[in-house]
Amino acid sequence: MPADLIVPSLTTGMPVAGARVKVAVPGTGIYHVLYLPPDWIPRRRYPVIVEFAGNGNYENSFGDISTGRPEGSNLGYGLSGGRGCIWLCLPYVNSERRENQLTWWGDPEATAAYCRDTVRQVCVQFGGDRKRLVLAGFSRGAIACNYIGLRDAATAKLWRGFFAYSHYDGVRRWNYPEDDRQAALVRLRRIGRRPTFICHERGVEATREYLASTGVHGKFTLRALPFRNHNDAWVLRDIPLRREARAWLTSVLSPG
Repeated sequence: MPADLIVPSLTTGMPVAGARVKVAVPGTGIYHVLYLPPDWIPRRRYPVIVEFAGNGNYENSFGDISTGRPEGSNLGYGLSGGRGCIWLCLPYVNSERRENQLTWWGDPEATAAYCRDTVRQVCVQFGGDRKRLVLAGFSRGAIACNYIGLRDAATAKLWRGFFAYSHYDGVRRWNYPEDDRQAALVRLRRIGRRPTFICHERGVEATREYLASTGVHGKFTLRALPFRNHNDAWVLRDIPLRREARAWLTSVLSPG
């Protein structure tokens, strides 16, 4: 299907309205990507979609690839249509090498701290609304919605809602620390009644069964994506699921 949205090219320099900018931590290889919508005006408040990317070094037989880098993400742009929301794509932090971690987690605690600090900075400097922060992610990033976003009370309290596409924390083992269901349940219990949109290519039954087994009665919306592809470019296409996801986002970000 042809795309009706094209994510703006990555630039450097000061963030300005309509630009997607690489923001580096001086003296390190750590960076994030910040997009200010074309309707951005200083001193106004804007909701923020915070996004984590999928695993790097990924390619499948359908031609889907994932670099693991923040600039490879698409969800925030597709969900917002590139307008009305600040879009912040965060790294996973490798503390030892002082660089972005392209596969799995690096240092999860440092990643959560970087997330909190950067979100705070975006709210102070660029008008992000602390009361309208949505955490999103694809694949590894979908797992990160809970694995990083609900890792501790300080990080968990940031979010108004969650958008997880393709995988979910606790559904299966991945052979990294705290990937078991008991640890995942501790994180999941921090979600409370905040709305979560969960979708997956082909089906969501494994996630549905997992959530039912936890006893956590959250505000979960589960939808199957009618594509086989393991990539997040579907949000750049006008399909019914994107329309439903945008309606969900509007509801989550509405006052009250």
